[in-house]
Amino acid sequence: MSTGPPVLGVSAITVHFGGITALQDVSLEVWDREVLGLIGPNGAGKTALFNVICGFVEADAGTIRWQGKPVARMRPAGLAKMGIARTLQGLGLFPQMSSLENVMLGATRFRRAGLPSALLGLPWSDRDERALRERAYAAMERTDCAQFAERLPGTLPYPIQKRVALARALAAEPKLLLLDEPAGGLDEGDMSALAELIDELRNEISVMLVDHHMDLVTSVCDRLIVLDFGRIIASGEPADVRENPAVLEAYLGREAEAASGETTAALGAIDADG
Repeated sequence: MSTGPPVLGVSAITVHFGGITALQDVSLEVWDREVLGLIGPNGAGKTALFNVICGFVEADAGTIRWQGKPVARMRPAGLAKMGIARTLQGLGLFPQMSSLENVMLGATRFRRAGLPSALLGLPWSDRDERALRERAYAAMERTDCAQFAERLPGTLPYPIQKRVALARALAAEPKLLLLDEPAGGLDEGDMSALAELIDELRNEISVMLVDHHMDLVTSVCDRLIVLDFGRIIASGEPADVRENPAVLEAYLGREAEAASGETTAALGAIDADG
């Protein structure tokens, strides 16, 4: 873990939606080359926090620091230039564009030629386009979906579409990658490949992971933050968090009789955040 400032610092974030408190005084840090897991029961506020970090939701209170510097307002359009990329629970792929073209969108921060040059077909625009294609193709190779580069996303199996969406995020070469339910809809083999990729990424960048597959989360994350009703109730190494009474109560206390004390099985079957 880096001895410098955290890559991302979130301090006292509070968000209200009408009369509902989605997040209350949430503070956390993501360090350089750390994989941080954000978990919690359905509706705990995990996706809401991601949306605040990405600028889709403006917090009612609190501050965000990026690489040690305060950010007055996170804006979705500026995330790539800052060095932040995100995958979505919904794939967000454009159906009429090839998979490669979708991934190229993630690399547009590296585009040098402007729109007029592209429209006129000037030589440096062509070179720029080739460079983006090569960058996108390399990202698809890394997620093992390059063989589907020319296919439309809708013609591909769902797990392959997930790989294309992940490649699009990686094509931006982020400093921080936010993964929102990346294992949703994957079988055991695909999930194992995802875990291997995340394990590789920790040598290069920081990763913030939201997922309800506890086997994946505990195997790849350095630390876990647990949210319940918009508040942090626990944090620490995965093994310690899984045994935390407050965490077990958050997951199992509402249906203790149904759980019948099978805590490990229940934790592995958490529904995705709403």
